Amino acid sequence: MYFVTTKREGYILFCTTPSERAAVGLTDKQVVHLLVRGSVGEAWRQVAQWDANTYSHTDFLLAMHHADEPAEPEGLLAFVPPAVLQ
Repeated sequence: MYFVTTKREGYILFCTTPSERAAVGLTDKQVVHLLVRGSVGEAWRQVAQWDANTYSHTDFLLAMHHADEPAEPEGLLAFVPPAVLQ
């Protein structure tokens, strides 16, 4: 799976899945947010956050490099080690 980098206020890095139903954002305070939405145009809903110093956004994106995009965007939580979730 690949991600598309775009701009979003409040994030120094923001990228979406190909379907644009999930996104990863990195704040200037080095906090990673995993966001989902039901369909394009709906509001983003944060489903997880963690400290980027514990598990970087790059590590998260690399973990999905050879994976297919999950049918449900919440399926991306499977790529986050439970110990790093806040």
